Parts: sequence; C-alpha cells; structure tokens
Amino acid sequence: MNSIMFVLLLAVAVVVIVLFAGIRVVRPTHRGLIERLGRYRRFAAPGFNWIVPLVDRMIQVNTTEQMVDARPQEIITNDNLNASVDAQVYFKVKNDEESVKSSQYNVNNYQYQIVNLARTTLRNIIGTLTLKSANSERDKINTSLLETLARETKHWGMEIVRTELKEIDPPKDVQETMNKVVKAENEKVAALDFADAVERQADGVKRSEIKKAEGIKQAKILAAEGEAEAIRLVNEAANTYFVGNAQLLRKLEALEKSLSQNAKIVIPSGSELVNVIGEMAGFLPMMK
Repeated sequence: MNSIMFVLLLAVAVVVIVLFAGIRVVRPTHRGLIERLGRYRRFAAPGFNWIVPLVDRMIQVNTTEQMVDARPQEIITNDNLNASVDAQVYFKVKNDEESVKSSQYNVNNYQYQIVNLARTTLRNIIGTLTLKSANSERDKINTSLLETLARETKHWGMEIVRTELKEIDPPKDVQETMNKVVKAENEKVAALDFADAVERQADGVKRSEIKKAEGIKQAKILAAEGEAEAIRLVNEAANTYFVGNAQLLRKLEALEKSLSQNAKIVIPSGSELVNVIGEMAGFLPMMK
C-alpha cells in the first residue's frame, strides 16, 4: 500500500514538474515560435503558453523598434580623402506570424547582417561623392541607405524604420584646412555685410541731401514765380491806371498852356478832355 502511494505521489510530482516546466509567458513586446523536435509547430501570441518540456522549444522574438550601430569605418571618397563614417539603423521585426518566422528562418542573426549590409552600402554611396558633397548631402545619403536596406531585407520579415548618418569626419589636416576656409568665408561675409551697411548709410545720407536740395530748389522756384506774378500784376495795374491818366494829364497841361496865352483850341465834342474840363468846372456836358 505504501509503495502504491509512493508511486502515485511520484507520478503526481512528475506531472506537476512537467506542467510547470512547460509554462512560457510571452511579453507584449515579443512574439514566440514553438518548434517540436526541430520543426515549426505554432505561433505563440503574448500571454500564457505551454510547451512540452524536452520536446518543444520556444523562440521569443522582440518586435519593438531596435537600433544597431554600423560602427565607424574609413571610406575613401571620390576626391581620394579618407573619411571616418558612422551610421545608425533603426528597424523592427513585424509582429505577424509570417514576418516573425522569416526573421528566424530566412536570415541568420539579422542584427549582424544589417550592420554589415549598412557598412557595405555606405562605402558604395560615399565612394561616389566628394567629401564636401557628402557633408552637404546627408539627407540624400540617408535616403539611399534606407532604400537599399529596405530592399535587401524585405524577405527578413522586418521594417527599416529610418537611418541616421552620425558623422563624416575628414582627416585632421583636412579638417584644419576646412576650418580655416570656413573662417575666411565668414570673415569675408562679415566684411561684405559691413561694406553694404556703410553703403546703405551713405546712400541714405545722399538721398536726404538730394531731397533737401530739391526742397530748396522748389522753394526758390515758387518764390521766383511769386515775384514774377507780383511784377506782372504791378505792370498790368500800371498799364491800366497810370498810362491813361498820364496822357490825360499831358493834354490838360497843353490846354492850360494854350489858355494862358489866349489861344483858341477846338476840342471835339464827346472827347475825354471835354469831360475832364467839365468836371473841373463843376458841370457836365448835355446829352443830345
């Protein structure tokens, strides 16, 4: 009886151990592939999963976004300069069953493969560019690297999210020369800006003086026109009032002189002189 109880307890213990040994918990950031005796059996979703110990094996795959560093490498540019280039690649395994299977069964160590593929692609891209164009066309290099990696890894069940070109460092002596060139260009730009500011200031002073001279000129023109108008009005007044009266005065003087000598003068009737004499005598000629 004791031996039977011992066997039963032993069997229960073995069953419990097997049950606990086969428990697998998959996190939400992972997906699982369950193999039985070396063959793929089923897909394990996040949560509780159970496998047969010693028979089944679970491979958990991270499906979150990951980053690998392509590591710095010396690349000869198109202008025969050695540049130290480093880049980062961001990727993630797609969380569907076929993509997770592809990441394990279509490629061996996909992280290592991505790093080496990125390094090779960078050499091919930057080798066709000069050092200056490589530094100024970083977006173009990132785009080319991303497109190449996406095309080459499309059967690996993953998505290349983005690529970042970290640095393109030229040799030390070249960097010093480039720094001097940049400094000289900045000084040149500053000098041109200063000269332009001085020129603008001088142009402003010039325009101000021109405006001032034009104002003085216009004032003089207006004053001269005013004087000319005044002279014209005076001449018109003189012609209107002075010339006629002066002639009449001469006629009166001639009349006075003649009368003083008892001379007889025939004056036409209706003439201006008769009217003047009449006014002087205090009577007016009679109208017919």
